[in-house]
Parts: sequence; C-alpha cells; structure tokens
Amino acid sequence: MTPSEPPVADPAHPRLLRKRQGVEPTTSSELFFDLVFIFSITQLAHYLIEHPNWGGAGRTALLLALVWFVWVYTTWLTNWLQPDQGPVRAMLLGIALGSVLLSAAIPQAFAGMGLLFAVVYVTVQLSRTVFGLWAVRGSSPWLVAGFQQSLSWAVGTSVLILIGGLVGGTARQALWTAAIVFDVIGLSIGYPLPRRERTRPERWMVEGGHLAERCAAFILIALGESILVTGSTLTRHLDLVTSGAFLLAFAGSVGLWWVYFARSAAAATEVLARAGDRTGALSRLAFNYLHPVMVAGIVVTSAGDERLLREPGAPATLVAALFILGGPALFLAGHAAYQAVLWRIRPVNRLAAVAVLVALVPVSVALAVPVAACAATAVAVTVAVILTDRRRAAP
Repeated sequence: MTPSEPPVADPAHPRLLRKRQGVEPTTSSELFFDLVFIFSITQLAHYLIEHPNWGGAGRTALLLALVWFVWVYTTWLTNWLQPDQGPVRAMLLGIALGSVLLSAAIPQAFAGMGLLFAVVYVTVQLSRTVFGLWAVRGSSPWLVAGFQQSLSWAVGTSVLILIGGLVGGTARQALWTAAIVFDVIGLSIGYPLPRRERTRPERWMVEGGHLAERCAAFILIALGESILVTGSTLTRHLDLVTSGAFLLAFAGSVGLWWVYFARSAAAATEVLARAGDRTGALSRLAFNYLHPVMVAGIVVTSAGDERLLREPGAPATLVAALFILGGPALFLAGHAAYQAVLWRIRPVNRLAAVAVLVALVPVSVALAVPVAACAATAVAVTVAVILTDRRRAAP
C-alpha cells in the first residue's frame, strides 16, 4: 500500500466519505456554496475602489486572503466528504451563511465592524475544522491526524484574529497579517506539534482533479463579478462613450477567461488526476497559494474597469494605470507560476507580458495616456498571450 493510501480502520461515518472513483464531480451543494462568494468578491472590489491607495490595496489583499482561506479550506473538506449528504450539506449552508456575514462586514472591517468580522471568521474556521474531525473519525489515521493538528494551529491563529478585532489601526492589520502568515507556515510545514509527526501532503488522499475544477469555478465567479461591477457602472452612465468603454472592459474579462480556460483548466485536472503522491503538495501550492494571486488580479482589474467606465478619456493617473495595467499583470503572473508548478515549463509569454504591462505604468502616467488607451493596451497584451499560446503544444 502506498503512502498516499494509508490503511482505513473503521470509519465512524462511512457514508460521509467520498468513494474515490476517478475525478469527483462538483455537486449542486458546492455550487450553491460558491454563489455566496460573488458577494465577497464584489465587496472586495468596492473596498479597493473606495480606497485607491497603497494602504487600501494592502487591506484589500489582507481581506482577500482571509476570505480565500474560508473558501479554500471548505473546498478541501468537501474533497474528502460527500457534499450532498445531509450533515455535510448543513455544514456548507452554515459556512455560506457565515461567509455572507463576513462579506457584509468587509467595508468596515478596519473600522467599527472589525470585531464582528473577527468573530464570524473564527467561528466559521473553527466550526468547519471541528466538523471535519468528527466526520472523518475512524478513517485514515493520516487524515484524522491532519484535522487534529490543523485544529490546534487554527486555535492559535484565531486568538490573533480575535485580538486584532478588539484593537484598531495598524495593530489590527499587523495581527491579522501575522495570523495569515502563521496559517501559511503551518500548512507548509505540516502543522507540527510536540511529539506528533508532521502531516505530509503525500498522505492527504487528495483528489486533485476535483480541486482543480473547484478553483476554476472560483475564477469564473471572480470574472463574473468583474462584469457585474462594470455593468452596474454602465447603467448609471449609459451613453455611447461609456458603452465603448464597457466593450473594452468586457474584452479584458474575456481575455483573462481565455488565458485561464482555453487550455490550462482542463489540462490541470488531467495533470493532478495522475500526479500520484505529488497531488497533495501540488494542490497545496497551486490552489492555496497561487489561485488567490489570480483572483487578486481580477479584483484589481475590476477596480480598473470601474475607473475606465467613469472617466475613459481622462489622462491616466498612477492609480488608474496601476489598476488597469497592473490587474492583468498580476493575473498573468499568478497564472505563469501556476503553469510552471503544474507543467514544469517556463511560461515565457506570460512573463514577457507582465514585464511589458508593468513597464507601461510609468510611461502611461508620464505621457498622460488616456485611460481608455491604457485599457486597450492591456487587452492587446492579453490577446498576444492568447495568440502565442495557440502556437504552443504545451498547455
């Protein structure tokens, strides 16, 4: 028996466990759970739009990381459990409700709603982990140990989150950042505890194809949100100029969708489905760490699209250029790393596109290039990536 298939003793709740018969399909329960995060991404985009400075960008990134942890850890749990079984479905609905409250608190998370945000976040994270420990009881010893040790680390990071909710200003940001760092470190090193062996990823019994499909669905959610933001702006300023700007914004969203889904999404499912003992480590890096970079790129692009529709002919300021050119650059950088990790290739076209987009930021500001021209350039660079992809055999 391989390390990725540890012996199963006597599962206390066998009907709750997935059967591991090929790539597991995404269920309606999981899709309903995902819908909640349309609201989350919308709130994050509006937070960045309303705080267009480095401090606002940092806080948006911090909130995105916390929201992502809620979604991705729940997705990992449903990779092991049957989402359409009653107890698991009830857990998903409870997490969905908590996520709505969490998202509602985002605009004031660093003001008067900080404690509410912290309490909801901690409740969601700890209750899901406790439920997972109950659901897998008696199954794979490595899976049970993973939940036990991750719960101990989650309690530690929860203390930081709660204290951060009680204090204010930079102290809250520092404590929440520390919680994120400890969470990432804990997962990366296997949640070590005294006199306990680390939980190694090759023993996690991950169904990588399912995780790939779930993360692809989240990318779709984020892209749909970007269209929602621009559509709502269009309805407030509907004229020929704004309609033209909307077409540019829509083309940009289509370009990012094409980059991700034309080849890589389906190919990732195939790669992870046959990765064997490497599936857990690859999934941890590709989905926990790299996908939120792409989501961040979509959020920044969404903020740039809102600026585009509001003032398409205005000279590009540093903020506008960073949003419009930096958003696609961030997405392409995340996708480049994603390709490098899964296929062990050098995504030269994406890295070149990132370099071009970043270099164009100061140039656009110095030459007072119109916002619409910046957006058109971003679309053109994305299209260039797509065209070079079509000439390559690799995904």
